[in-house]
Amino acid sequence: MELFNHIREGNKEQVIEIIAANPDIVNQKDARGFTPLIMATYSEQLEIAELLLKNGANINDQDAAGNTALMGVCFKGFDEIAGMLIKKGAETNIQNFQGATALIYAATFGQNKIIELLLKAGADISLSDNKGNTAINHAKFQGAPGTLELLTQTVTV
Repeated sequence: MELFNHIREGNKEQVIEIIAANPDIVNQKDARGFTPLIMATYSEQLEIAELLLKNGANINDQDAAGNTALMGVCFKGFDEIAGMLIKKGAETNIQNFQGATALIYAATFGQNKIIELLLKAGADISLSDNKGNTAINHAKFQGAPGTLELLTQTVTV
């Protein structure tokens, strides 16, 4: 889809033109179930993500695997975009089809700044994936002592 190429490349003006011509396109999915917002956040295009949200993009829409835009940035470590999504109301406790949450992704990849943002926004540390593993379990698996400490301090507080 032409829109997705412009999003990946950061062509904001072309994205504006396409949305102006077809406003409903902001929630149209590609073959993988990616929405324009998921593509923008996954491609680290903050301004385009904000533009899409201003034009009605569903902040909590899920791709074909059940991942949201917030989950993608937790995986990739884009903390500025994670903060923007949380500020604009992204749900922190949605689970994908494997049961993973944004917090589980952030813990798995040692994204401590994002973990702090998620916890402040009410992410549920007790949620587990389909294998019964929580964010704390994933931090242990990765051997990430800083991440593990951050998560376990939250539990004991």
